Amino acid sequence: MQGARDIGHHPQRRTIAYVATLLIAALVVAASLVIAGYTLESPFTVLALSVAAAVAERISVRFAVAKRGLTSTEEQSIHLLPTLFAAVLFGPLAAGVVGAASMLGDPELMAKRDPDRAPRLKWATYTSTRFIGGAAMGFAAQATLAAVPSEFGRLIAASLAGAVVGEVLDVLFSGLTASVRGRPISDAIRTIVPVVLTSAPVYAPIVALLAFMYVRVSPWTLALFLVPAMAAQRLYGLYQEQRQLAVDLSEANETLERANLQFAAALIATLDARDRYTAGHSAAVAIYSRDIAQRMGLADEIRDQAYLCGLVHDIGKIGLPPGLLEKPGALTLEERRQMQEHSAIGERILAHVNEYSEIATIVRHHHERIDGQGYPDGLADLDIPLVSRIIAVADAYNAMTSDRPYRDAMPSRVARLRLAQAVDSQFDTSAVAAFEAILASADEEYRLAKRKDFTEFAQSHEDPLADLLESVAEVA
Repeated sequence: MQGARDIGHHPQRRTIAYVATLLIAALVVAASLVIAGYTLESPFTVLALSVAAAVAERISVRFAVAKRGLTSTEEQSIHLLPTLFAAVLFGPLAAGVVGAASMLGDPELMAKRDPDRAPRLKWATYTSTRFIGGAAMGFAAQATLAAVPSEFGRLIAASLAGAVVGEVLDVLFSGLTASVRGRPISDAIRTIVPVVLTSAPVYAPIVALLAFMYVRVSPWTLALFLVPAMAAQRLYGLYQEQRQLAVDLSEANETLERANLQFAAALIATLDARDRYTAGHSAAVAIYSRDIAQRMGLADEIRDQAYLCGLVHDIGKIGLPPGLLEKPGALTLEERRQMQEHSAIGERILAHVNEYSEIATIVRHHHERIDGQGYPDGLADLDIPLVSRIIAVADAYNAMTSDRPYRDAMPSRVARLRLAQAVDSQFDTSAVAAFEAILASADEEYRLAKRKDFTEFAQSHEDPLADLLESVAEVA
């Protein structure tokens, strides 16, 4: 048991040791700079740069990054700009102070929370690394300034050298920190080249121009640049937040659509398990309805709705009396009346699902007729929902071309003739015309719903209870 506790505490001890090492290193660097004679020139400017770096960190932009199929959250801020500016004009001590001060704006540090849970280790880690990184940027910038004769040219060269050193150290420290915490360092190392190639060329000319204007024009040019820069970063952050919200909403809608189809498939599998004579009928009606809607040039949303409604159009038959669906002979008048109740029963079942309210209405009216002689409400012509009119055609055709307990299936050519004869009385003209155009160019497997995609649906949902549980879990 003691060994298990030691193993559990080892990562935490390793992290504390790592943070302590960084703190000691930062203190040693700071003391060495002071002993070497470095001072904070223009302390008010350094203070202003420190505030700007903290504000930049406070409004850092968070965005999602996909790595190896996983999504992680990264942050981006312009805190490096004030640090780089201090490195170019004031040297390593000032740059180290500005870099360390940027962590005062860290959102987690500023958040109100239990003091015992404050992110002290994170703050100590990154304050130390940014001080060391800022000092290194200052040394690189000052060494470059001494080597280049042209005033503006050396500002650009110094800014570029400082930016490269700062970015490389930032990524190396991040990778080392990740390694101490048990994550692979290789991911961080692989980001060094693109980070340097993209950030350094952007930062260098901006800082060089800002430094030139500070020296040649006025120190107030610093405010004229930093305020708009931070405003631009904030706007970019808001854009990223809205973009992420749009992505999350799209993913939620896709999940809901998949759950809807799984839920519908589970319901239909339950119905098919009860009535083997009509097994596969709902899948056929769904495919035919989708294809009719597409042939009619309807929007993708209507096409998808036709497919989903086709799947569940007969779900009300679950509520019919036992033996009615399986009766081998003709139905009596009372049995026919009971059978006609299935569309209203289906509506009541589906109406309990909020997302299915429109689908429930379509299911209720899929046995209405253009002449008003249908059921359950006797709607006529355009009063019948368009998708209901499409499903009526697909439903009737598949019923005629399928075996039933009381009759054999009709040939497809006979069923097509029956549809044509019932145009403008039972069926919508445009829906029948679209379906006939599809059937005329289709092979016999499609006409008789024996094509692979028709049969695969029923085979893929042989366990209705498992499908129901899966669909409920995915919505949750």
